[in-house]
Amino acid sequence: MKGDRKRVLVTGGAGFLGSHLCERLVREGHDVLCVDNFYTGTRANIAQLLDAPNFEILRHDVTFPLYVEVDEIYNLACPASPIHYQHDPVQTTKTSVHGAINMLGLAKRLRVPILQASTSEVYGDPAVHPQTEDYWGHVNPIGPRSCYDEGKRCAETLFADYRRQHGLTVKIARIFNTYGPRMHPNDGRVVSNFIVQALAGRPLTLYGSGAQTRAFCYVDDLIDGLVRLMRSSGDDGEPVNLGNPCETSMRDIAAQVLAVTGSSSTIEHRGLPVDDPLQRCPDIERARRLLGWEPAIALDEGLRRTVAYFRVRCAGSIDAGVPA
Repeated sequence: MKGDRKRVLVTGGAGFLGSHLCERLVREGHDVLCVDNFYTGTRANIAQLLDAPNFEILRHDVTFPLYVEVDEIYNLACPASPIHYQHDPVQTTKTSVHGAINMLGLAKRLRVPILQASTSEVYGDPAVHPQTEDYWGHVNPIGPRSCYDEGKRCAETLFADYRRQHGLTVKIARIFNTYGPRMHPNDGRVVSNFIVQALAGRPLTLYGSGAQTRAFCYVDDLIDGLVRLMRSSGDDGEPVNLGNPCETSMRDIAAQVLAVTGSSSTIEHRGLPVDDPLQRCPDIERARRLLGWEPAIALDEGLRRTVAYFRVRCAGSIDAGVPA
């Protein structure tokens, strides 16, 4: 491992995905610099790493330049749930765009590879199903979700142009719905919402008819995909979908959460949020071909692990962190 040991920068490293990525890299023996401004990330997410000799944390906002010496950069900094990214939409756009410019500038100075955590939201409410990487998307540029959707699309543009103009090695991961331990209980995402509500004995909030679909990937599988992408030998700079190609309706995921938690919660229907896509599922043929990657953890097993985490996380809380 000594010859392969790298100093790796993970922005957003105290967040849901970032903390799992840091944990994986520390476990492999790399020196990890976790950068986070703690807007949505928490020290609790990385508490188990604080005493590791090869882990370091730095409070920093990526909208400002950062001057460090590293061998690889994973750019995960940006709130990813609608509740959080719509709270301060201007800052969300700045984080995606200015953050990308600053991290790309660092990668250019150091001549090191950089991975961008992009999102399936670049496809918007898709007219193509399942979504392939060559689909350009169907996105509202001025809606309440645009700060995130268009911010990530602009970041992809910057990554592609830094590769073309400066010869930088860039990797772009389009991440589809991911769930697992360390999700924020108030992030408004369907899996955490349903689990927290079920454990609290409250009605599960189902938007629309519940027929809309998503594809849920367990966090360990997603992190493995990110690491494989960073280490892949191909350097065409093309985006790669990372997610579970098995679709599940909101109605079905609610039923599975009720079964796993043993809850007697009822279902409460509400109207669909603005610009909420009705169907979302990745085509992962490119990931299979280039990375030899596909999800390995079944939804029922992933839900059991996630429910076990939230049982501890929400224990003793009257509201159990359920959003109002």
